[in-house]
Amino acid sequence: MIQYSLICENDHKFEAWFKNANAYDAQAQQGVLECPLCGTSEVNKALMAPAVGKKANQREDVPQKTMALSAGHPEQQEVREALRRLRSKVESEAEYVGTRFAEEARKMAEEPEQRRGIYGEATAEEVTSLIEDDIDFMPLPRLPEEHN
Repeated sequence: MIQYSLICENDHKFEAWFKNANAYDAQAQQGVLECPLCGTSEVNKALMAPAVGKKANQREDVPQKTMALSAGHPEQQEVREALRRLRSKVESEAEYVGTRFAEEARKMAEEPEQRRGIYGEATAEEVTSLIEDDIDFMPLPRLPEEHN
């Protein structure tokens, strides 16, 4: 998996994960990349600093980056609304397949005439297997209120 920093034509910056560089290139060429804030498909890679590994004898005590904003912060409201729009679009335009997600994704990969928009649930093992088998999919972001 590779993470890219992306930027849209409206200067919204966001990150996305891809199976590899070719997966990003294919999605960019197909025009399926979309800014989660404004919905534009004019999305490009942003400049990124390279990740430089630590020496084996150095210990890293810094936790992973996380972001917390006060509930009334405009940026947090904008991100939540973008996630709601994305989730609503997927749910209105795709078929819910429940726990059969991995099975249906495999069928579509093997039989192109079966391709359609789907969403559902998959176990960590199923997700790993789909990635290893080079089957393209994208996690549907969970909304903050779903964690309560």
